[in-house]
Amino acid sequence: QVQLVESGGGLVQAGGSLRLSCAASGSVFSINYMGWYRQAPGKQRELVALISSRGSTNYIDSVKGRFTISRDNTKNTMYLQMTSLKPEDTAVYYCSVNIFGEDSRFQDYWGQGTQVTVSS
Repeated sequence: QVQLVESGGGLVQAGGSLRLSCAASGSVFSINYMGWYRQAPGKQRELVALISSRGSTNYIDSVKGRFTISRDNTKNTMYLQMTSLKPEDTAVYYCSVNIFGEDSRFQDYWGQGTQVTVSS
């Protein structure tokens, strides 16, 4: 079994910062890519940032220069540092991790989601 536990969401004023964490535990033999998604009310879930196993990163245009994705492979943990937050960043943020587990194949796992609310 693999579990992803997210933390770090909350309420912040516009211009503020938050750091999200996503820790993988259980039968984690190898981790491929890791990513952060978000879903605002009434909108589709969107990919915010992605980091490869080698540390290459990609971001959607709306967060470039404000968000930073990183990972600590020794802890099977991924982070999303969010700065200069805007009200339009308000959403539930989900982590997704591609893991090679005990069933001997890579598959995607999802965190439970953490609410980020940015007030104006």
